[in-house]
Amino acid sequence: MSNNAEANKPSVRLEHVSKRIGGKTIIDDLSFDIYSGEVFGFLGPNGAGKTTTIRMIVGLMRMSQGNIYIQGHSIKGEFKKAIRQVGAIVENPEMYKFLTGYQNLLHYARMIPGISKDRIMEVVKLVELQDRIHEKVKRYSLGMRQRLGVAQALLHHPSVLILDEPTNGLDPQGIHDLRNYMHKLSREENVSVIVSSHLLTEMQLMCDRIGILQKGKLIGVETVSEFIEKGAAKVRMQVDDARLAAQIVKDKLSIDAAAPDETTIEVPVDHDKIPVVIDTLVISKIKIYSVITVAKSLEDRFLEVTGGKSVE
Repeated sequence: MSNNAEANKPSVRLEHVSKRIGGKTIIDDLSFDIYSGEVFGFLGPNGAGKTTTIRMIVGLMRMSQGNIYIQGHSIKGEFKKAIRQVGAIVENPEMYKFLTGYQNLLHYARMIPGISKDRIMEVVKLVELQDRIHEKVKRYSLGMRQRLGVAQALLHHPSVLILDEPTNGLDPQGIHDLRNYMHKLSREENVSVIVSSHLLTEMQLMCDRIGILQKGKLIGVETVSEFIEKGAAKVRMQVDDARLAAQIVKDKLSIDAAAPDETTIEVPVDHDKIPVVIDTLVISKIKIYSVITVAKSLEDRFLEVTGGKSVE
């Protein structure tokens, strides 16, 4: 996130947003802010409400209560002013494959007053398609079509870009390129980029902050590093008898340790309790040859918080 983002007014604000369908609460009292110049990620297990939240932000689904503001404009009371600030791509952008990339953008631009040909070429350059923009879209790779979709979503100078599962179907290079474009947009264009994805490794690399949803409720909004650093650390030890060591840790300290092989034990434990684990094993005649703290990933921490449930 840009250094002054926290000092800015939020580009997107959710205030006590709830959604009920058929008497069931799908979204339960969400309140949080998203700032200009940051990449914000939605995380949550299946059915947590990520897509529902995005649909309410872009006005495709009505809120049961609460309000959403985009650059200070209410989705409820000033929909046109609010939605004018938003560009969005849901999964794979649909393009006319028999037209060139430029013709697709020109066709879209004609629907929106005030978009010049200079602006079209500006966004083409931003997504680095200038060398291929006059080729027919049917010749584009999926990654190139995604970049063309981003260009289309940016034509009208939105201050908020929403990408729901933007990496679907992309190869590793395409995912890498898209990640770089997201960072470029947030840093250089000061755009708020909102991303929802099931690829937790990519979310860790892409996002500045994340909002964790579970059963329609907001668990918290934190920077990726703050979220990962919370909770138990994982310590990997090389020992003479991993299975016995794991059993000792479980019996004497009530900690479930894993023994991935005969000489390795992995122990989830708070940092200040690591000496206790070592002392317990030494007293029990376990020989310890090395101790290292394993860096946690977003996936590790996410599974910790959600009880091992998968992501949408």
